[in-house]
Amino acid sequence: MAKYLLDSDVLIDWLRRDEHVAGWVKSRDAARDFLAWTPVSVAEVQAGLRPREEFLIPDLLRLLHCLPLDIRVGRKAGRYLQEFGRSHGVELADALVAAAAHVHGLALCTRNVRHYPMRDVRKTRL
Repeated sequence: MAKYLLDSDVLIDWLRRDEHVAGWVKSRDAARDFLAWTPVSVAEVQAGLRPREEFLIPDLLRLLHCLPLDIRVGRKAGRYLQEFGRSHGVELADALVAAAAHVHGLALCTRNVRHYPMRDVRKTRL
């Protein structure tokens, strides 16, 4: 079983019915892979939700596990910000998502790998 942390951009594209993303998520669900998101992505998705997408939220809640953001994630995110904040423009939200993927041992599934210059985070580009 593969384990993935879905970045907000992947979730938003899934809600907007991007065929590539929807097919990938469906195949991962059929394979019973572990799919997760973080409270950061919950907030980002909620903030950008369109009225016609609201009915899909129960699908996200059924499909995705919500990873905790604990002290280990916070400390790792802080180190990412120290190392990549100025040089690569890494922001707090991306640092928290990357840290959660690293701490919990999940591959980060994103459409924007340039947001994640961290070498110790496994990435899957969609």
